[in-house]
Amino acid sequence: TDDLLLHSFVELLAVASAVALFSAARYYTVSWLGEHITSDVRQRVYAHVIQQSPTFFETIHAGEILSRLGQDTTLIHTVLGSSFSMGLRNLVMGAGAMVMLVWTNPWTMLKVVTVLLLVVLPIVYWGRRVRRLSRASQDREADTHAVAGEVLNAIGVVQSYVAEQREAGRFVLLSRQSLGAALRRIRARAQLVFFIMVASSAVLLWGLYLGTLSVRQGAISPGELGQTLVYVLLLASAFGVLGEVYGDVLRAAGAAERLVEILETRSEIQAPVHPSVLPALQGGEGANLAFEDVVFAYPSRPDHPIVNRLHAQVAAGQTIALVGPSGAGKTSLFALLSRFYDPQEGQILMQGVPIASLDPHELRRHISLVPQEPVIFSGSILENIRYGNPDATLAEV
Repeated sequence: TDDLLLHSFVELLAVASAVALFSAARYYTVSWLGEHITSDVRQRVYAHVIQQSPTFFETIHAGEILSRLGQDTTLIHTVLGSSFSMGLRNLVMGAGAMVMLVWTNPWTMLKVVTVLLLVVLPIVYWGRRVRRLSRASQDREADTHAVAGEVLNAIGVVQSYVAEQREAGRFVLLSRQSLGAALRRIRARAQLVFFIMVASSAVLLWGLYLGTLSVRQGAISPGELGQTLVYVLLLASAFGVLGEVYGDVLRAAGAAERLVEILETRSEIQAPVHPSVLPALQGGEGANLAFEDVVFAYPSRPDHPIVNRLHAQVAAGQTIALVGPSGAGKTSLFALLSRFYDPQEGQILMQGVPIASLDPHELRRHISLVPQEPVIFSGSILENIRYGNPDATLAEV
């Protein structure tokens, strides 16, 4: 008898060890998967964003992009690395408990499972509302980040006009709107979790009540009822956790939608399927340029042409100065020449080749630019000087 008892406890220890091993493996695998997916998504979105034309950045602020790269990918990481692991564990436990309930008391529990499945329908409907509110909450939070990034990037201008208090007030207003959207999302999610737990518990207690009646009628034994009680508790616990995980998944779905929106955008400036080849430049003296009846207006102001019927030629080696008041279109011409935008009418030719037929990257390799306000990237002075040619030697630097 003692040997049998010891053997039973050894078996329990083996089961506990197996549960611990599989739990650790589940945690590692799901966390590994979450880290890799999040990293891949962040890299892909960033690589896609920096390929976009300036038109894209006219409609979306850098702060909002950073919000999507940071908070949205972090939210997806949280769900994949933590919530998904908990959900997977409780889904398996809940499914196992449900199978055992049907196995031990088939007729009664089949009725319970049928009613439990009907509870899922309003959960799905409610979940759509939570997802919509989650998306709205993240959009408002992105607006707050966009304004903060815009002000911090122009802090000198803000302070020059003594606009600190005004900008702080604007940030407070946007923060309150973000808070309101977040609270609406939290309320809807709390209601969803409440409904899932109450509805599932009510159905399972009803099943337990039917089991109790079966004991009184002698259909099952008290021991079988106790066994049913354990399975009901496991199933109810699993449903409660799955309700919370479902809320996290819905919020992550809103974040994923925002990231997919960026990935689905296509730059208006694309390389032709069969790009032309620029003729070799003679002696490095430059290229012949020609503007033929060029008409251009920014996409955000299509009715106000910046360049109107420009016809001009610049010979190789010739030095040209563009002089004019602010807004006359000087910078716009260089943006057109670099093909950050395409003109609405006319064309620009380099060495007699329309630049629209060239690969934009190849075109820009033939253009050197010294901006009016130099940008200093993080890193050393050496790295900044080498930015246009990372392989430049020290002598060239």
